Amino acid sequence: MAKIIQEQKIYESFEYDSESEFEKDIIRYAKHIFGSNAVYFDVKKRISKGSVITIPDGYLIDFSFAHDPKLYIIENELVIHDPYKHIGQQLLRFAVSYRSAGHEIKNFLLEKISEDGDKKKNLDRYLQQSKYRNIDDLLEDIIFNKPIGIIVIIDEITDDLSNVLSQLTVKTDIIEFKKYISQGDPLDSIYQFTPFQQDVRAPGKKIDLEKLDTIVVPANEEGFKNVFLGKNCWYAIRISSVMLDKIKYIAGYQTAPVSAITHVAEVEKIEKYKNTDKYIVYFRDKAKKIKPIKLVSKSLIKAPQSARYANYEQLIKAKNLDEVF
Repeated sequence: MAKIIQEQKIYESFEYDSESEFEKDIIRYAKHIFGSNAVYFDVKKRISKGSVITIPDGYLIDFSFAHDPKLYIIENELVIHDPYKHIGQQLLRFAVSYRSAGHEIKNFLLEKISEDGDKKKNLDRYLQQSKYRNIDDLLEDIIFNKPIGIIVIIDEITDDLSNVLSQLTVKTDIIEFKKYISQGDPLDSIYQFTPFQQDVRAPGKKIDLEKLDTIVVPANEEGFKNVFLGKNCWYAIRISSVMLDKIKYIAGYQTAPVSAITHVAEVEKIEKYKNTDKYIVYFRDKAKKIKPIKLVSKSLIKAPQSARYANYEQLIKAKNLDEVF
């Protein structure tokens, strides 16, 4: 069982007894999980298409990309649930029914917005800088004109869950949310999770997210030579669903001792990687060598440990990683 030590206190991994107990923590920390550029709706509402009935745990309108807002449904799940019979079927039912239930979804979201002054205030603030005339216009677009996404929040990500999600055509993101409680005081708890789209909003100087079109992947010497250069692809990459249609280029960061971005390739296509929730990126042609964009010592920008995003034109002009991210 995993443990965390903080200031001589030992915290042990906590197992939730029920999904409702888990959901209470998700609601409590929703702003931290989803960020300040999103509006979370804690609403359970049955939607149906004929005999297909489903009840999502919540909804999220995400404004990370100001000109391309997106609607997600939220599924809060526990690892003790069968990923095939429970989670997979639930998500499949929603994928089948949500289009025909668009007007239901729009109506109850409008109702929730009218009841909650903070939500309306946040949406109005966004609308002032957007192309939308009003909230009704916004909902009409994100519900009927754009593909919806799914966010699964679970206390432990397993291979079986990743396998299930890899079979779905609906774009899906997973957030692992863990709770730890103090051995001496069960009311003293801490939480571990990776915020939604943290890889997109990675720390560093302020980036115009609308211009992100390049994925930067770290690679050791062997993998870089055999796969990135040898097979014109890179695989087993965890990619935020919102970025799948935006990535036009891939850049290879060679880990130490090189510690630099050295090659760039145009992306031909991105596909699911085997039976996982990760992806494989195929290059249109062989990667081109560029002048090394080196890591700066003692900088706030650290060596990439996982995929990160950048703007191609900015990357090509950059003299070091500080100017990329």
